Amino acid sequence: MAENVKPRVRVPRDATAGEVIIIKTLISHPMESGQRKDGDGNLIPRSIINRFTCEFNGETVIDITLEPAISTNPYFEFQATVPETGAFEFTWYDDDGDVYTDTKEITVS
Repeated sequence: MAENVKPRVRVPRDATAGEVIIIKTLISHPMESGQRKDGDGNLIPRSIINRFTCEFNGETVIDITLEPAISTNPYFEFQATVPETGAFEFTWYDDDGDVYTDTKEITVS
């Protein structure tokens, strides 16, 4: 289990109907590939975020599969069109079965 894992998300608080917004996400995670050895020469077990998803009002916006070559603290920036007031739900899936989530509301005028 990775320690001190913290998701961070930036979504505008409001937008106009049909506006394209920029969403920024970052999750603090060591992303250990399973290839390195510790000071005693033992392999450090693999521990990575292997999937990231974002949904808006239950519809998939983005779904990404991550591989061991991804850097520590993965950062994603992407665009989404906002048709109505609702909530974005962000989910990160860890190799060890842990799931990290964050939700951000947006108001459309």
